Amino acid sequence: MGKIFIIAGIVLIVIGLIWSFIGRLPGDFTFQRGNMTFHFPLMTSILVSVILTLILFIINRFR
Repeated sequence: MGKIFIIAGIVLIVIGLIWSFIGRLPGDFTFQRGNMTFHFPLMTSILVSVILTLILFIINRFR
């Protein structure tokens, strides 16, 4: 169980580092009004969804 937590932690750290680079893709919406800013990462969410789908498909295929 401990190995799973270590691997999950490393994966989350890697995802966090990658996320900082792809956080502002074309297709992400940013709305600014006065002193309020709202960022809606639509394209980033789609990209992350596709990548996770491929990873889980590959893992399930070799299981």
